[in-house]
Amino acid sequence: MNIAANPAIEADQTIYLKDYQKPSYIVDSIELNIQVYVDHTLVSSTLVIQRQSEGDLVLLGRDLELQSISVNGQQLSESEYKLDSEQLVIANAPDHATIQTVVRIHPESNTQLEGLYQASSDLFVTQNEPEGFRKITFYPDRPDILSVFTTRVEADKKFPVLLANGNLIETGEAGEGRHYAIWQDPTKKPSYLFACVIGDLAVMKDRYTTSEGRDVALEIYAEEKDIPKCKIAMEALKHSMRWDEEHYGRAYDLDNYMIVATSAFNMGAMENKGLNIFNTSCVLADEEYTTDAAIMRVQSVIAHEYFHNWTGNRITCRDWFQLCLKEGLTVFRDQSFSEDLQSSAVQRIDDVAVLKAHQFPEDSGPLSHPPRPDHFVEINNFYTATVYEKGAEINRMMATLLGKEKFRQGTDEYFRRHDGEAVTVEDWVDALSAGSGVDLSNFLTWYNQPGTPKLEVKSEYDVESQTYCLTFKQSLKPHPKYPNLKAVPIPVALALFDAETGEQLTLKSTALVANGVKDGVYLFDQDEATIEFSGVTSKPVVSLLRNFSAPVNLEFDYTDKELAFLLQYETNGFNQWQATQTLLERILLNDQPAEIYINAMLNTLPDLIQKDPLLASRLFDVPTEGYLGSRIDENYQPSKIKEKRNALLNKLAYAFGNTVKEIYLSLDPELQSDFSQAMGVRALKNIMLMMLARQGDETAFELAQEQYSSTGNMSERLGALRVLVWNDALQAQAVLEDFYTRFKNEALSLDQWFMVQAAHPEATAATIKALTEHPDYDLKVPNRIRAVSGGLSNNPVNTWSFGVQHYISLAKYLDEKNPIVGSRLLQVLSRWYTLAEPQRGEVKAQLEALKPLVKSKNVCETLNSMLSV
Repeated sequence: MNIAANPAIEADQTIYLKDYQKPSYIVDSIELNIQVYVDHTLVSSTLVIQRQSEGDLVLLGRDLELQSISVNGQQLSESEYKLDSEQLVIANAPDHATIQTVVRIHPESNTQLEGLYQASSDLFVTQNEPEGFRKITFYPDRPDILSVFTTRVEADKKFPVLLANGNLIETGEAGEGRHYAIWQDPTKKPSYLFACVIGDLAVMKDRYTTSEGRDVALEIYAEEKDIPKCKIAMEALKHSMRWDEEHYGRAYDLDNYMIVATSAFNMGAMENKGLNIFNTSCVLADEEYTTDAAIMRVQSVIAHEYFHNWTGNRITCRDWFQLCLKEGLTVFRDQSFSEDLQSSAVQRIDDVAVLKAHQFPEDSGPLSHPPRPDHFVEINNFYTATVYEKGAEINRMMATLLGKEKFRQGTDEYFRRHDGEAVTVEDWVDALSAGSGVDLSNFLTWYNQPGTPKLEVKSEYDVESQTYCLTFKQSLKPHPKYPNLKAVPIPVALALFDAETGEQLTLKSTALVANGVKDGVYLFDQDEATIEFSGVTSKPVVSLLRNFSAPVNLEFDYTDKELAFLLQYETNGFNQWQATQTLLERILLNDQPAEIYINAMLNTLPDLIQKDPLLASRLFDVPTEGYLGSRIDENYQPSKIKEKRNALLNKLAYAFGNTVKEIYLSLDPELQSDFSQAMGVRALKNIMLMMLARQGDETAFELAQEQYSSTGNMSERLGALRVLVWNDALQAQAVLEDFYTRFKNEALSLDQWFMVQAAHPEATAATIKALTEHPDYDLKVPNRIRAVSGGLSNNPVNTWSFGVQHYISLAKYLDEKNPIVGSRLLQVLSRWYTLAEPQRGEVKAQLEALKPLVKSKNVCETLNSMLSV
């Protein structure tokens, strides 16, 4: 029989954490037979199930054409089951049974890039997190059902690569020019971690011997021309495996570890057990074709997906509300790993910059939600900065409070208790508490409520008693859906400095907790509290939230002089940067004079450039127009922010005078001893070149042309290209044409070509239209869409004028084709309500007009949330 599921769209229903129930049946094992043909794919599945609680057998399925179904070898008639567009239900199924189904699916026409889909003419891949597996076969597709998977993959021999999870059991001929491979994964896993790949790919091979003596075959699959660009990823993989053994005692558990790269991928990468599937942007890296930042990202994402093997795969989520359990912890782990690859201060700066640029605005707008949401309509909408980045910060706070030794004891206990289980945030915090001997249960408050806490700190120095007091007060902006917001535990890492000498003082206070942490850490977990330091002989300068010890908005009445002092004398590189950022925010948002900031930069930079060029480059960071806009809650006028920011950058450039060219000409990345130092030198070169252009130096464009032409490094080439293009230099068109000719067959490099033009500060609607009509612009490739849309979002003036229609049109088009990407792009407009009139009303009207034109749960939920303000 050939019964198609009812295509009618059922009403969206909100799913609540409080309604979680155990599944009626678990699946002991599943055998899959996936046969790929030109115009369809047949999937046969055999499930061995057993009852664990009352209820019908519910097998989830979407866009499946059911061919047959049997229970214990007996074919079922249509009257013996219920089938709709989302599920197949068998009432009164036996307590123990074997369920066999055959379905027809169409990966060749699957544009949503979920389930099994054709990524290119010679490649089929899967993406099953969170609910893609139900687009492959009928199955209880939920993360708390763990099963042993055996997979037979069959295809035409023009697809020589046939991969699935686990160990390769058998290969052979399948007749008529076809072949097959059988894989078995001995580790029980949820369906979202299932993967298979059918294609024509080349492979880079290596090996790694684990600390337990297991010899692991390492394989990275990509197009033949891209294999040389996999070397950095392969080294990062081996480094990650070693790092996880050394820092967490976790060794890899299978005989092979495979990575597959494809450009047609909505995510950055996916941690499928033993068979990771990566967006090419997160696996291909080479100095000639990708920037230093992209190389660092590749190493970080490789580590992230590998670390998931234990924090996500071996121990997984009970339900999707617990997403931050695996993602927040694994982001924290990959951030810690990345601190070993470059300056730890710069890594922390980069991580916090991302947090403040994306998560803080999300937390203060209509898309605000707890790191562990308590309800959703479409779970894909909750792969957010709050779940990932804020989730990582919660883990960092607990690790900071415990110190390395106790945190390791806690994670050891977590792995001991829960290996092979699907667990909750409570299970994680309980195990961490038990293993470390420190009760961390109050950190659950961070997981369960939205919003960024405001931490107000006031100081008082008493000359006679030589005491220095700090009074802390915390508060949260009221939230309509969460009326009972509570105080959260806030670890405050702090230091005191002698205001005359710049020396760091020894802290004397009974309120401080050391626990192996270098800086004093005060755990503030009340609405208000005071701590006192004794033996302070003169009024000090205090450094608060060192290394950003908690994700809060700090309010402390620093004088500009004190901030300039911290810029010069602070021994924590992150807080040097943070002092700079605070000064800059005052200048740009409160119209304060810029001179004290500029003088501090002139005093600090010369020595720092010699000592730590990468940190020096970060001190030139001026908050982006987008971030500054996120700090304004009403009457936001993007053009005014742009004008102020440009004026400040021009002042800074002119203040450095001839030093700019001297620094530029003195910098040589080739003379640096390691990648991190060379990366810093290249970043500084590009900054100096941009400052030269701002000075109106006639030689700036000649130097940029020379840098562009003589380098073999993408960071230098792209830095020069930006200077020429964004300043409309006479050479701009020629270098754009040259860049295109050089890199037209290198997708990731060509993405940069699109992005540079879309990010032009004076780009117009015609600019964006020309880029989206270019022959190499492809709406089926998320990377290319993001190149243009991401470039456009760099400039809020453009975003909030002609850009609004660009994002709305994309959301409308992708609503059916790829709603995951459509929803995420629409979120660029989430802070529309802060705009000044009449722009605010105009944007709202355009968003309202979109509502009747979209149907996907992804886009509808995002749009409804955005308009709920």
